Amino acid sequence: MLRRIEPAGPPVEDLVGLYQSDHRFVEGRPWVALNFISSADGGTALEGKSTELGDDDDKAVFQALRAMPDVILVGAGTIEAEDYRPVSLDETRRERRVANGLSEVPVLAIVSGRLSLDTERRVFSDPEHMPMVITGPNADPAKLAMLGDAADVVILEELTIPTILARLGAARVILCEGGPSLAGEFVAAGLVDELNLTLSPKLIGGSSSRLARGQAADPPLDMRLDRSLMGERSLFLRYLRE
Repeated sequence: MLRRIEPAGPPVEDLVGLYQSDHRFVEGRPWVALNFISSADGGTALEGKSTELGDDDDKAVFQALRAMPDVILVGAGTIEAEDYRPVSLDETRRERRVANGLSEVPVLAIVSGRLSLDTERRVFSDPEHMPMVITGPNADPAKLAMLGDAADVVILEELTIPTILARLGAARVILCEGGPSLAGEFVAAGLVDELNLTLSPKLIGGSSSRLARGQAADPPLDMRLDRSLMGERSLFLRYLRE
């Protein structure tokens, strides 16, 4: 049965509270949530950046989602393309995290097999909130040395989604912000519990990557629509694993 999404519905007065109040638990491992934006024709980046697709409402949802995880997980390519900053939360969101038993700021964990990371990037600019860099056994010793004290480096015996989740096993919730290759690995591994998708009202054409890229999930992950919100222009969809 189809249902209308009414534009005149009541506004969400407390967006952070809404996303923090969502139940997230899975037995034996961290809950994995993806956060992505897509154009109406399926593109995930405009001029190489996903931020070019968003608007003020998308920024608000992005910030609200960042208030709820223990770890924000991002691929090195996305860190570079989007020129990531250190994770920064305002005082209100910090206080609410602490009240919920979380650290003031989530850990930013960067997945990089090749360690193609420039320590001059602003993501490494806050010594009080150094990112974690997760890499594998083939990491170049010279590049490891270049990271120096700029990051908390974790070297796994095998760089796979299960080993990453095992290393981050103390986390209750992991928020993956991309990119498509990393998201595709989670999908292929069958380890996605939640998808937060912003649908931008843009048609961009081109050859932008799809949301998840790589090996196909077998079987596909069945998701159900849990919530839909309407902004001034964009649509915000929350899907949960069946």
